[in-house]
Amino acid sequence: MKAALLASTLLLSATGVAAQSSPEDNDKRKVEAYFNELTPLKPGPSFAASLKLSRGYRAAVWAGDLGNTRVMAVAPDGAVYVSRRSEADIIRLVDANRDGRADGPPTVIVNRPGLHGLTIHEGMLYFMTAREVFRAPLRPDGGIGAVETLMDDLPDAGQHLNRTLAVGPDKMLYISAGSTCNACDESSQENATLIRASLDGKSRRIWASGLRNTIGFGWHPRTGELWGWDQGIDWLGNDLQREEVNKIERGKRYGWPYVFEDGKLNPQDEPPGGITGAQWAAASTNPVLMHVAHSAGMQMAFHPGGGFGPDAGGDAFIALRGSWNRKPASGYELARIRFDASGQPTRIEPFVSGFMNRDGSGHYGRPCGVAVMRDGSILLSDDANGIIYRITYDGAAGQAEPLAPPAGPMLEQAARGNNVPLALTRPEALATGATRLTVTADGFRAGGTIPREQSEYGLGISPGLSWSAVPGAASYAIVVEDPDGAAKPVIHWVAWNIPAGTTRLPAGLQERDRLSGTQLDGIMQGVTGRGSVGWYGPRPPKGDRPHRYHFQVLALDRMLTLPLGATRDQLLAATSGHVLATGEIVGTYAEPR
Repeated sequence: MKAALLASTLLLSATGVAAQSSPEDNDKRKVEAYFNELTPLKPGPSFAASLKLSRGYRAAVWAGDLGNTRVMAVAPDGAVYVSRRSEADIIRLVDANRDGRADGPPTVIVNRPGLHGLTIHEGMLYFMTAREVFRAPLRPDGGIGAVETLMDDLPDAGQHLNRTLAVGPDKMLYISAGSTCNACDESSQENATLIRASLDGKSRRIWASGLRNTIGFGWHPRTGELWGWDQGIDWLGNDLQREEVNKIERGKRYGWPYVFEDGKLNPQDEPPGGITGAQWAAASTNPVLMHVAHSAGMQMAFHPGGGFGPDAGGDAFIALRGSWNRKPASGYELARIRFDASGQPTRIEPFVSGFMNRDGSGHYGRPCGVAVMRDGSILLSDDANGIIYRITYDGAAGQAEPLAPPAGPMLEQAARGNNVPLALTRPEALATGATRLTVTADGFRAGGTIPREQSEYGLGISPGLSWSAVPGAASYAIVVEDPDGAAKPVIHWVAWNIPAGTTRLPAGLQERDRLSGTQLDGIMQGVTGRGSVGWYGPRPPKGDRPHRYHFQVLALDRMLTLPLGATRDQLLAATSGHVLATGEIVGTYAEPR
């Protein structure tokens, strides 16, 4: 065993969101942080029988000698597809004779460096590396047809390269893109998020952010609500940051990297642009449940019920791969998240344990993948020893029920703000005066073509924008929309609290909540149609006719009080009755095939 103690003076807030934003103002205490790497041990032939399970459940080896087994997916015919990170492939295993063990050696299906996440949907195998997403049709013999690249431009992965994906009940692809680091200000807004994309990969948006590394996620089989397990920040001590169970909803932030747990401020980092920790905490959603720090939650699977324990339906099972910087070690087990009749999680409890030796110095496996078989049994992969365990319930009969969560919750969230009029045609933007703003843009004239460098196909640089001053204005706001996009309209920029004395914004603004520096200080930016903050350049589908982009400016008689990450609709609601004048300039953009 390798163990080391790192003692350093870090700053933890004793008063949560009420604390000062600067670590220098917080109380200081020493944090004991351990590097505690357990010694790998080889499980013997009878090891499965020694595992500790809830009453009535048993574990047995389903397959062995497989290598670095990671994420699993079960096909409609019962075949099991498993990603192996070290071997850089996906393998297929079957139990045709239904004796509770895989038949013979695995079949290699596809090779790609960095393979990790995979899922199966309507006869297609979807799989991914850190930056790429692929799909291929499943053939009747279990192999795959031609591989299609759906995405090749996901953000760099850095520290968390084990990305996962799943198809939701709304028939959209959800991709977990972990952070590049332990705790930092990311260079790409797609890091530390859950991304929602079309099945062909041609469109995508940030569904939720502030998720450090949510490898395990899924939809409750009865409610259709999305839940995920987020891994916490390291080096804050044995018991911080606890791992989180989050209800993941569109547009919500989950704290990372500046806030964690129930509003505690991370002493290692501060929000940019002069935002306080308290403001970040107020804009963040707290977890519903928390678990022992550093347990390292991996793949998660909901059980639909049937063929297993009598009360398993609606509960989630999460593989906890185990800590490396906690003493005593945590994780190294399969945990069960109990959900009540209304589909809300109530507690987390051990379900399969015993992978650590008695004194906690070594481990007999690192649980990683979880999958529910057609007969209701659960498979659990160990990526250290290449073993897949099968967990059954004594006396279980029948088959697992179909896993078919309702699509309603995801569709309702996705539809918010769609199919509405442009901002300046809505009653909230009705001006009280007769003054008309004149708006000009750098790089294009009214009705002209927006430069490619300002589009997402180019550099994504925000354009310089100017407008005429309005007497009596206390602030200005900007909304940029594309009425020709799929959302009708697609939102490309939301900004407010532009000071009364500022009638020009330079090109290339930072993509962050609050701008700072000279005349930009205090300007706030909201969420766009891709779920990011700041300017989102034109990105019409290649080959589309030119889309129109309406740069709309509102002069207001007051400054606005809005939450971080405010939407266009929240902005317009706040401007109602306070608009002195409006104006716009329209540019166009098309990207050839």
